[in-house]
Amino acid sequence: MKLKVSLFLMFAVALTGCVDIPDFDDAPKIYYNGVDQFTEVNDSTGRKIREKVIITIDFEDGDGDLGASDLERSDSSFIRKYGTWGNYELITARKGAGGQWTESVLAEDQFKWMPILKPDGKPGPLKGKLDLNTSFLYGNSTIPITVKFKVRIRDRNLHVSNQIETDTLQVPGYR
Repeated sequence: MKLKVSLFLMFAVALTGCVDIPDFDDAPKIYYNGVDQFTEVNDSTGRKIREKVIITIDFEDGDGDLGASDLERSDSSFIRKYGTWGNYELITARKGAGGQWTESVLAEDQFKWMPILKPDGKPGPLKGKLDLNTSFLYGNSTIPITVKFKVRIRDRNLHVSNQIETDTLQVPGYR
């Protein structure tokens, strides 16, 4: 019996040594995964209210220090170090009548925050998916416009990721 237990323990130790720990850079890296949208409709009138857009990115970070808690986001000294954008940046590019693109940060996208992605706080590699959200309101004189987005994220040490660009889609807007 002791031999079986000893063999099992040696086998278990050998297996744990076979686990490869990813070697990601401490600056986050992101990859475009996709963009999706759906229309929010008033149930009683059937009228379109807003077009919700979800941008999905894949990310990896060597030390896993991504996100901010609700308490931190309400602390002005914490927010101040992030400057003009939160821990992810969402730039909207709008296609004009002549085919040229104009980039801007929409008012509702000024300070975007993702939650803490590693709640245990232990440093170490982190990999996953993030869904980033924005929306466009329908109005009496809105028309379909073509947009695409540029996204980048940054960690708690203010390391900034690469920037990705999404596919184009149509949302309500004004000329």
